Amino acid sequence: FEGTIISDKMQNTVVVKVEKVKQHPKYLKRYKVYRKYKAHVVDEGFVIGDKVVIEECRPISKDKTWRVIKKIEAQVHEKPKKPKEIEQKKEEPKEENEDK
Repeated sequence: FEGTIISDKMQNTVVVKVEKVKQHPKYLKRYKVYRKYKAHVVDEGFVIGDKVVIEECRPISKDKTWRVIKKIEAQVHEKPKKPKEIEQKKEEPKEENEDK
């Protein structure tokens, strides 16, 4: 299957979302069906948004019976833009009149 990585928060595991287009038998309308698979990853070169190929393998854990074979397309990661310089000199607190 081909899918997109939607989570990489576990160790040696990624969650891959596989999309399939089905057609209704009577009304012939096409619609998308999604399925999420937990797949085993040996190296840590995969991030959220990468398109990968997975294949079925022996059970590795309770939920994990798939493994990532290769990366088809890498997600383009842009460097986050630095926010404008934070004003270090905030308005000085107003001094209260001591004459009361």
